[in-house]
Amino acid sequence: MNNQIKITAARHPDIPAVLVLQSKYLVTNMNEEEKKQGFVTTPFTAEQLKKVIDLDGLFVAKTDERVVGYAFGAGWDYFEQWPIFPFMTNRFIELPPFKGIQITGANSFQYGPVCIETEFRGSGLLNHLFEAMRLGLRERFPISVTFINKINERSVQAHTRKLDWEIIDEFSFNNNHYFMLAFDMHHSVLK
Repeated sequence: MNNQIKITAARHPDIPAVLVLQSKYLVTNMNEEEKKQGFVTTPFTAEQLKKVIDLDGLFVAKTDERVVGYAFGAGWDYFEQWPIFPFMTNRFIELPPFKGIQITGANSFQYGPVCIETEFRGSGLLNHLFEAMRLGLRERFPISVTFINKINERSVQAHTRKLDWEIIDEFSFNNNHYFMLAFDMHHSVLK
């Protein structure tokens, strides 16, 4: 990873740069060819970003003042404003234990979205960004959960191969098909 990149918890002055990066990789702003390289699906507003920053749930990778990556991680109460998240947490009771622990809304949190500028993909930045988030949240939550659209193959591969996430469920919501994945927050992703 580039030594010029600094990864920190986001602060309010980072919001405009996060919005620029989000807009660039938002699925609704991309053509079919661009989507093959990965995308984000949730368009966060400046106010929603401010709230997640206040919860210490947004981490950014920066070169100088340019945000080149971000990762969300917050409790389910923050994410319940989007219907897919209560749908997901309602499925927890049906899932077998993960690493010997039954996943609940209290012992897990929603990770994602994560977004990395194209020129920094494949550099190890994803692992370092995730590791910063993991260290910031592991004392509160032993398990992280996320979902990835099945057509976002690049993201599925990045999370299962580079970060060792495990697919724990598959579901459909609003005519889209998803994998649900889980991660043991006591496991470092830096090799």
